[in-house]
Amino acid sequence: MSDLALSTVVPAALPAHLSGMTGTNRTPAGTSRQIAANDDVAAIGLWLAEYRGSPHTFRSYRKEAERLLLWATQIRGKAVSSLTREDVLAYEAFLAHPLPTWCDEGLARRGDHRRLFAGALSERSQRQALGILSGLFNYLVRAGYLAGTPFALQPRRRRARQGRRTIERYLDRALWEDVLVHVERWPQASGRDRQRYERARWTLRLLYETALRASEGAHARESDLLHRRGCWWLRVTGKGGVEGEVPISDALMADFARYRAFHGMPVVPASDSSRPLILGIAGREAPLTATAVYLVVKDALRRVADVLTPTDPMRAARLRRASTHWLRHSAATHQAEAGNPVHHIQHNLRHSSIATTSIYLHAEEDARHASTTQARTVITSSKERP
Repeated sequence: MSDLALSTVVPAALPAHLSGMTGTNRTPAGTSRQIAANDDVAAIGLWLAEYRGSPHTFRSYRKEAERLLLWATQIRGKAVSSLTREDVLAYEAFLAHPLPTWCDEGLARRGDHRRLFAGALSERSQRQALGILSGLFNYLVRAGYLAGTPFALQPRRRRARQGRRTIERYLDRALWEDVLVHVERWPQASGRDRQRYERARWTLRLLYETALRASEGAHARESDLLHRRGCWWLRVTGKGGVEGEVPISDALMADFARYRAFHGMPVVPASDSSRPLILGIAGREAPLTATAVYLVVKDALRRVADVLTPTDPMRAARLRRASTHWLRHSAATHQAEAGNPVHHIQHNLRHSSIATTSIYLHAEEDARHASTTQARTVITSSKERP
């Protein structure tokens, strides 16, 4: 199995009774199979390999697979291919109350020897985890590796009907402008300081103005920039392999030229160049990973939050929670507030459904709040008149 499948938090070799080679839920001998894997780690690794084209999905699915595999073998004492419906119910309870040792803050948040939980999962995160694992088991059943899936017995849970959902993980325009202003005040005395400043400055602007995901920003190349009829576009291959083109403003192209000039590179992009739009450490042409792009943004937002904390702790706390995906949400929200047609925003974010894009339309909600609270003020003030 490739090293890209499961990290070293999973033992390299499991004892025979935990490996799944003799799992009680394995298909009987002679059954037609679509995969050659003959143990649980190899079978799970093959399932993960199906998602290597989508780095964000791959990391998310690997995390859930590792958690289940370690819980099954270390706590339940069973192979994954021996799990029953009772085991799945026990795992659901575990997600809500993981062991303290699995949430040890002394361990790194990322990397091979990391902590597996930050704490108890919310109900939404629990549903997501179980949905991913259900997909894993369905895959292994279709592949002929497992005889059945204990997730198939899970009753359908009726979800309460909800009104139109709106996204809340975004920075309002004033806070976003504060971020840009405070980044401009970073120290630039040393070469290292200047490199850090220029990279953060460019990364923030690129992700915000294009509404790219972190993985899309990490994979964006110079050759993805297109110039047609006097306008710049960025060709993007995003989540699920969905392709699209995002408009690029002249202001962002000027920021790109500035960033490139700082590193001594031509300011005009070459159509045949594979140089990344976000350069590596010290301007190296080796691209950053999606995680590294994420950390550049988190570090910049944290530094601004540190400045705001003494005078504006609430806005500082919001910045500490923010991440690369907040910039995507912020871009869409600000476009909607500026009156950009919703179908244009849909294409900019590469949403398959306009209903997904509608979560960024806050104007109607704000108007309802203003009219309601103003009406209340009028009624209250009229009662106070003599």
